[in-house]
Amino acid sequence: MAIRFGNAPCSWGTIEGWGQGIGYSQMLDELKASGYDGTELGDWGYMPTDPERLRLELTSRGLTMLGAYEGVYLLEPALHAAGEQRVLRTARLLKSVADVGDGWKPFVVLADEHSRDKVRFENAGRVRPEMSLSTQQWKVFASGAERIARAVHDETGLRTVFHHHCAGYVEAPWEIEAFLEHTDGTIIGLVFDTGHYLYGTGANEPSEVLEGLERFRERIWYVHYKDCHPGIAAEAREKGWNYKEAIGRGVFCELGKGQIDFGAVTRKLTSLGYDGWITVEQDVLPGMGEPKESARRNRDYLRAVTGI
Repeated sequence: MAIRFGNAPCSWGTIEGWGQGIGYSQMLDELKASGYDGTELGDWGYMPTDPERLRLELTSRGLTMLGAYEGVYLLEPALHAAGEQRVLRTARLLKSVADVGDGWKPFVVLADEHSRDKVRFENAGRVRPEMSLSTQQWKVFASGAERIARAVHDETGLRTVFHHHCAGYVEAPWEIEAFLEHTDGTIIGLVFDTGHYLYGTGANEPSEVLEGLERFRERIWYVHYKDCHPGIAAEAREKGWNYKEAIGRGVFCELGKGQIDFGAVTRKLTSLGYDGWITVEQDVLPGMGEPKESARRNRDYLRAVTGI
């Protein structure tokens, strides 16, 4: 299978309750018209949760379901069981449409419930080692992630990838490394998000992305393309903006308007043997422009720099 590009509801403003009200039908129409052939599910309830209705929405547009993001507060063991049930609900829906499209099996994209911890929320993009988890906390965190990933696979046969995410407990490269060290590589993989990775390094060095792909190559099962604007990232760190403020000011900008060379990233992925879907994500909040036109510009940029 060759690399293909999809997009996601967050590019139309549906970001874990921060949405701007563009309905799923319009979003899917615009996603397809912008040149993408795959989509993620988005927040539970945003798209139809009836399997047959969801299947119709996908097949009528020729779209593949790529995966679904679910955040669970993994640091608290008392919340693991409820998180598992919520993730399984999503996994069952994904399984019901797993045969739609080109044969891709959608991933459960599991993440720490970001922005819940005040320190991490206020220091996204500039975390320091003392803000990270202790050895005991890592054990609790990782066991929760593994528990959920095993439950997903046992019931649905689908695989789980973990999303390193700014404003969560797995943001900086050393935290990604710690998470992977504490988890079973046959049970849970990594979705490598270029924008979150670069912002999470705390520096404006785009070479970090290529180095990160090499560093974590054995665990990368899925990829998100997101750009990071160097000027806004630097200002966010200088002025102490919290995560949502940085998002609202456009730290994750259109592809090609930040500092990540996605032509080089795609060539690197190809050299590492990656041949799956890549989902473009450009987080937008109300007043941040026209999502359809932005999605189209992102797709045109990718054609220009990758030939795909």
